[in-house]
Amino acid sequence: MNKSLLFIKIILAVLFVGCLLDWDYGYFQLVRFLGMIGFGILAFHDYEKHKNWFLIWLASAILINPIFKIALGRELWNIIDVIWAIILVISIFIKKETKK
Repeated sequence: MNKSLLFIKIILAVLFVGCLLDWDYGYFQLVRFLGMIGFGILAFHDYEKHKNWFLIWLASAILINPIFKIALGRELWNIIDVIWAIILVISIFIKKETKK
């Protein structure tokens, strides 16, 4: 796996787990912005290679975008943040296994 993609996945996973803590609203805005960019990069990278991952990353980028916000409530966003962190970590190991 490309080291920059690995870095993006790890950083995003850490940011999403960080959303479970009590931060100022600015942190969540930063996470939305970085999440949209990170998921966009991942979607662009997987467009030709892995259609399923492409769709997951694209849907995630749309859901987290800071421009047209989707209000889901703190509890639901926390669940989504944990799911994203798990999916990002799983994607690191699944892609390693498919290269063998």
